[in-house]
Amino acid sequence: RWVLSLQCRGSRNVMSALRRAVEVDFKDKDKHKSQGLYLLTTGIPDQETHTVSAYMAEVCRGFDLQLNVCLFSVMDVDYSGIIPARYANATETAIAFKEIVHAANGRFHWFGEADIFESDDITAIVSEIEKANYYSQKCAFLVESLKQRS
Repeated sequence: RWVLSLQCRGSRNVMSALRRAVEVDFKDKDKHKSQGLYLLTTGIPDQETHTVSAYMAEVCRGFDLQLNVCLFSVMDVDYSGIIPARYANATETAIAFKEIVHAANGRFHWFGEADIFESDDITAIVSEIEKANYYSQKCAFLVESLKQRS
């Protein structure tokens, strides 16, 4: 419900948002340790990718903190005369966020209006399925070889 109530506004000052999220001075900091940050975005950060990656790698080093990004690509964008501070096409944007996310030991998900283009979670699941299939084939081969020996 919270996500559905969000409104589009502001800029893509990702660095400022991340700094605010990780450098907040909570009153009861011990009770509010963040384990994951979730960034929902539609475009490239205003800052250079390597700057954000280096910052997140430094912040996450030695802590149980991950940055997870959900990139939503809308193919027909109408800026109505508003020019973003930095522009990149959908593929360049995905590459940039993957670099940032992996520097922060997080997970990257890239969605379109009707498709999932890429997801670290889905990639991991497919890898597990392929591994299980491989082990199943090995077991079947071993069982068959044992049957032939007897």
